[in-house]
Amino acid sequence: MSCRLRPFVVPFVLAFVTFAGCGRNSISPAQGPGSGGTPALGYLQEAGAGIATLQLWYVRSSGLYAPPSGWWNAANSITMLADYEQVTGSTAYNSVIANTFTAAQSSHVNFVNEYYDDEGWWALAWIQAYDITGNTTYLAMAESIFSTMTGAWDFTCGGGLWWSTARTYKNAIPNELFLTIAAKLANRTTGTVSAGYLAWARKEWTWFKASGMINAKSLINDGLNSTNPNACTNSGGTTWTYNQGVILGGLVELNKAGNDSTLLPQAEAIADAAIANLSINGTLVEPGKIAGADGPQFKGVFMRNLMALYAALPAASNQAQQYKSFAASNANSIWHGDEGPSNEFGAYWQGPFDSGDATRQTSALDALIAAAAMQ
Repeated sequence: MSCRLRPFVVPFVLAFVTFAGCGRNSISPAQGPGSGGTPALGYLQEAGAGIATLQLWYVRSSGLYAPPSGWWNAANSITMLADYEQVTGSTAYNSVIANTFTAAQSSHVNFVNEYYDDEGWWALAWIQAYDITGNTTYLAMAESIFSTMTGAWDFTCGGGLWWSTARTYKNAIPNELFLTIAAKLANRTTGTVSAGYLAWARKEWTWFKASGMINAKSLINDGLNSTNPNACTNSGGTTWTYNQGVILGGLVELNKAGNDSTLLPQAEAIADAAIANLSINGTLVEPGKIAGADGPQFKGVFMRNLMALYAALPAASNQAQQYKSFAASNANSIWHGDEGPSNEFGAYWQGPFDSGDATRQTSALDALIAAAAMQ
């Protein structure tokens, strides 16, 4: 089954209707200009200005973004644009999404390369594009990518996906993505097809929670040491924020698909551990040095998935209120402490602004959109 928010627009006010099938777990779009200057409106106005800046880095001929942003970063930018449209009801970036769907395949046909996590980011982008447009071509592409990813599963370490076709490292992120995609596809298809995706999602989660990557603090380390392939152990790798994030969305979707009462408490434990251990004065930070084109992306991924967890909880619950406050704290810090010239955002949300590029911009925009959606 599909689950989409379909906006209808009244002059000067964005109003929204959530149709049957979405249920209480859907993000309710933020109030629009008629709501009297709400915090959500402020965050969305800031996000709108930031997206205008982001698109200055967009290269239409390739469907990607200018360096240092890379292949997987572009997938996150497309996901963020789709999230923005879902929260605001705008369709302004549908043409960008459609262009990337076509043009980016000149780099990698069917969005497949040697890295299974890269493929996973693109599958999530096309699922979100499907959600906002209803275009089944996007959903079919996500299913095609997922089919390719299943080939990365073997029984080294008892199961799980490899990071790349080189098959040298089993780590958290491709497996979290695989779980999320499988559960999302289960929730957007029917019959035996849906059941097959649900079976994969359950298989992945059963393996993941027993893999040892979730440590005693309820944080997820980067991967596994497979020196003994029959008894792999936690590598002790960095607890990057995105490893704490993707799993939240995966558990939310699996709970929707399979109605397992243990999943949301597990997601809350990971989210709470990340907030407690990976933030300073209410602002999310990485536990290691932010370097290269990848690191600046991570925090936005966490906030995007915290948004999904928030939507799955009773709004008045202590947990939901904590996440709402945390999202607002990060958005305010970005807005007031990490903004450079021309609505650019940097990598350090606590400030000061360091430099601007599409990866930094997308990550900060994820946080602004999440804060707006939680208001």
